[in-house]
Amino acid sequence: RDDLHRVVITASGGPFRGWTRAELAKASVKEALAHPTWNMGPKITIDSATLMNKGLEVIEAHYLFGLDYNLIDVVVHPESIIHGIAEFADGSMTAQMAAADMRLPIQLALAFPDRLSTGIRGLALTSLSMLSFEELDREAFPAVDLAYRAGRLGATYPAVLNASNEVAVMAFLEGKVGLVQIPEVVAAVLDEHTPAKVVSEVGLGRADRWARSRAAEIIESL
Repeated sequence: RDDLHRVVITASGGPFRGWTRAELAKASVKEALAHPTWNMGPKITIDSATLMNKGLEVIEAHYLFGLDYNLIDVVVHPESIIHGIAEFADGSMTAQMAAADMRLPIQLALAFPDRLSTGIRGLALTSLSMLSFEELDREAFPAVDLAYRAGRLGATYPAVLNASNEVAVMAFLEGKVGLVQIPEVVAAVLDEHTPAKVVSEVGLGRADRWARSRAAEIIESL
């Protein structure tokens, strides 16, 4: 692991790539559900609109691969062709490339370590005219930094992040809050949380229930 310099998680940028925070405040549910490259369910599609999905992936990478948060980066890649990159100490990189089809990662998760024939068409490399990358706009999309914060704090904070986000996303889908209020609700719940060491599912469940209840209360007060 000493030769690993960093891991890069890519984000398409979602339907609101390039939008300012002021523009995002006016975003509709219909616009948020219109993802440019992925076909997914409503909850994860809204996470893609706020980029909370990338924040959750950062936490997943930390726990799955034992990576320090300082080694994990998020970069916007609008084409959704490269899904992750490992950069090594010598400056070389290894990238995971595939079509933007959720069936591929789901199947690999179920069949790992085997890779099965899917019938999904592979990439036609000669038809890829350009692969572009952009810095993440952290002011417009604060959810990613909220996830880094929760992850670094550890204990029950990641569970609280996830639970409060789920409640806020549902409230957005129901028209109770605006898109920019989703990370605001999550931030408020994180600020109020009294963490506990994770020793069992019971403690995680307690934190999850508290976060959902507190998020609902905050939403009702808006």
